[in-house]
Amino acid sequence: MSTTARWSCGVANACWQASNLVGSRRFHDALRAPAEAQRAVLRRQLARDGDSRFGQTHDFGALRDYQDFARRVPLQEYTHVAPYIARIQAGEQEVLCCDDVTHLAPTSGSSGARKLIPFTSTLSRAFDAAVAPWMTDLARQRPLIVGGPAYWSVSPLSDADEARESTVPVGFADDAEYLGGAKAWLVRQLLAVPSSVRHVRDEGDFWRLTLLALLRQRELRLISVWHPSFLELLAQAALPDWETLTDAVASGANPYESALPLHARAAWRTRPNPGRASELQRTGARDWPRWWPRLQLVSCWGEQAAEPGWHRLAQLFRARNARVLVQRKGLLATEGVVTVPLGDECPLAVCSHFFEFLDDSGALRLAHELERGKRYEVVLSNGAGLWRYRLGDVVECSGHLRATPSLRFLGRAGHVSDLRGEKLSEPFVADALRSLWGNEGPPRVAYLRARDDGVAAGYELLLSDDADDAVRQHAGDRLEARLQSNPHYALARRLGQLVPLRVVLTDPETAHASLREWRGRLGDAKPHVLVASRDPVTR
Repeated sequence: MSTTARWSCGVANACWQASNLVGSRRFHDALRAPAEAQRAVLRRQLARDGDSRFGQTHDFGALRDYQDFARRVPLQEYTHVAPYIARIQAGEQEVLCCDDVTHLAPTSGSSGARKLIPFTSTLSRAFDAAVAPWMTDLARQRPLIVGGPAYWSVSPLSDADEARESTVPVGFADDAEYLGGAKAWLVRQLLAVPSSVRHVRDEGDFWRLTLLALLRQRELRLISVWHPSFLELLAQAALPDWETLTDAVASGANPYESALPLHARAAWRTRPNPGRASELQRTGARDWPRWWPRLQLVSCWGEQAAEPGWHRLAQLFRARNARVLVQRKGLLATEGVVTVPLGDECPLAVCSHFFEFLDDSGALRLAHELERGKRYEVVLSNGAGLWRYRLGDVVECSGHLRATPSLRFLGRAGHVSDLRGEKLSEPFVADALRSLWGNEGPPRVAYLRARDDGVAAGYELLLSDDADDAVRQHAGDRLEARLQSNPHYALARRLGQLVPLRVVLTDPETAHASLREWRGRLGDAKPHVLVASRDPVTR
């Protein structure tokens, strides 16, 4: 990085951190009084969106308090919201909220392959209200984090056909758009990898281009990815191309630019940097934690299925680059941000959205009513018109920061497999399997089983050996295609985080014996077509 680029990056970092101070103070004040903070959030949202179609239907103008709100507005799931989303896609205004819907963000659903979540400037400010205290806390823990660029894992492109059918843009140009406005501009000045990499469809080209951009960034200070396996896969991808990559760093050329759109190629050409290339050659392809000598933070998932990978990553950096903090991410979704990582705690994002929590008995609790050690399902009302929306995430109250509950993610409500962030739900898998059989009906045994041996993760389609020959021959390819209609599964496959689906033939009695061990007597339980990684039979 040149002196000019370093100065520009430092200025952008300083401006961004300064802009976070007010939001950080507001959040820390709210931690002392979560009930008041949450009442204020709900009051603002109801007043702002009272004239929307949804607000008029539920008579927001007559709602005086939370009790009125809970009586008049039922709990929602995506199936309830989908008709409103269709109206937004068709161009109708002020449907769920009065703010303009700037984007529809694609994500996976618990009962189908695809959800489109409305995104507004109000929701953008809600994300910023959580990012501000997080970044301020990181700057306190690691002051050098503000001295260089950052890598934020980019979102993939949305489906082209889906985007063409919508009058509202589907997907984001880059992840900085979650913050919106001037802050999005500031964040873009810090990005170590040009956002145009999201246009790259080929997995190998994606890894090589990402590597090239990151290897050029000696001053890299922050890496934010989703699953911890991302960095290990990135390092593995460097091995066969190490000489080409370091030569490209030395020359400033881009040997992989043919994978990029024409308009994006110029941004990937930089000044020759033979000194940096020599340093990388001395470090070597395998000692990747030392590629970035001033790296301060790696942020990734670290709970549930991601916990073993998080531990491996933390141990690796302790051994090779001890200054790096490997931090578990807070709980966030496309629909909203739930918790903010602050030190060892993850308090509820009380300034971002209005939250309710379903306890094990089905009773609703508010933020200030959560009890340590108890489990809850998250219900969220956000600034883009998702009202009393069942997010599907189950959390445990692990304690309190000041008076605000600190939450730990436990998993998804219902039966969901999530090895690498793909979020395969049983209803979705059941629909995918049904599409394989046609009029012949399924074989005696047919279910999807998750496998993760610590080295490779993926899925197996278990079929009984009495399956029709045509089904046995084509089931794997057809099911793989159906599973990839889930955008998160498709991304994990494209990045190599999940290995290809394989078909395993088994005799029915063996399969039933395994299921019997898992579920008890088969006659006492509903049959399952998805055996998730947390289920004993998969170990």
